[in-house]
Amino acid sequence: MRSTVKSAAPTNEKGSPPNWEELTQKAPEPTQLDNIKTQLDLVLLALETLAGIGSEAMLKVAAELKLESMVADRVALWRLRQSNPLRKGQGGRKKLDVEEARSLVLISCHLAHQHQALIRRAVGLLEQMAEQNREPHTVALLGDYIDSFTNTYADRMEDAETLSGEELTNLALKLLIDLLFYSSPGGHRRLWLALLDRAKN
Repeated sequence: MRSTVKSAAPTNEKGSPPNWEELTQKAPEPTQLDNIKTQLDLVLLALETLAGIGSEAMLKVAAELKLESMVADRVALWRLRQSNPLRKGQGGRKKLDVEEARSLVLISCHLAHQHQALIRRAVGLLEQMAEQNREPHTVALLGDYIDSFTNTYADRMEDAETLSGEELTNLALKLLIDLLFYSSPGGHRRLWLALLDRAKN
């Protein structure tokens, strides 16, 4: 686990993610959107449970980024996130179009950048635990994050009962590492590329 931190998104031939403008020309196929909806909701879930981010913080960022037309209020945000097909309940579920997906990408990465110091500290602790052959949950910050992520996932997702505690922990830690890359300059490009790449699978 020494080499835990790996790039969360593919790069171009020059070794860096393509420009955001280039990515916006690569719209996902309709059949790919379900996977994208799921991944975006999980990224926001990781941010929520690590940094205690709520809907108000997400709406504030939407306003700062002038994305109110996509995410106008709590209900609009809830409906966008409820479009994740793994979510429990049918109420409010709607299709997520490409522009809405891009808006959530920008909001997620802006929030990750705001909490970059916390994300870096958590990933650093994860690396230390790996080097010392210790379980991540033995450190308070990682333990609290794993517990919060696992409990929130169980409350919201249909497939929670089919996943073991180890699988949920691994998902939480994978998303934590991804957040480190999404918090960096150009993180929105990395996330968009990762979404398109994973949607192919």
